Amino acid sequence: MNWEWSDIYSHQLWMVSTAILAIIVRALRKVPWNPRACPVELKGKTAIITGANTGIGKFIALDFARRGARVILACRSEARGTAALQEIRDISGNQNVHLRLLDTSSLESVRKFAARILEEEKELHILVNNAGASGLPSKITADGLEITFATNHIGPFLLTSLLLDLLKKSAPARIVNVSSMNHWKGEVDFSHFRGDNLSNVMDAAYNHTKLHNVIWTNELARRLQGTDC
Repeated sequence: MNWEWSDIYSHQLWMVSTAILAIIVRALRKVPWNPRACPVELKGKTAIITGANTGIGKFIALDFARRGARVILACRSEARGTAALQEIRDISGNQNVHLRLLDTSSLESVRKFAARILEEEKELHILVNNAGASGLPSKITADGLEITFATNHIGPFLLTSLLLDLLKKSAPARIVNVSSMNHWKGEVDFSHFRGDNLSNVMDAAYNHTKLHNVIWTNELARRLQGTDC
């Protein structure tokens, strides 16, 4: 018997199956996610979270603090970082939460931050590269870099490179790079790093940086195979 696709799609069983699948997917989307349901403890672990004074970074820092980790908030603003520090300590009951200033748009700031970490910390088990920005006005930094690329990609890339030996020495360790679904709108053009040939379309530079994040993360994972990082 020869079947046409139209016969399959119009079949009652197909329609019922599709309806059931849609109901299941919709129900699953409504199930609340509770990170506290995860039993993993992080006592004895040291974690750095960039951009930890707000949003995703702050949520991650709070969760790590609740799990008993030594948490280092890497923030650009001392005032906002201090406020987040106190709030996380109060809510988690973990006093082993600390603030270190970091501006990922500045390579000098990244190097100073990394040097202090290497001087003060004997171990580093988790590095979360979360700091990022979108919608920034076009600007070239003191390093000659387009500011969105410096903030979202080049700064985190340098920070990870400078701390990589400490992470390897502390293995098992993990590096988490926060990207965006918008990476699929991005493109690779290294002239963008210097602010050349960039579109004026809103968030175009951000989208490009998020694609670079994804490519870098995949390559980093390949190079770190067998290191337990």
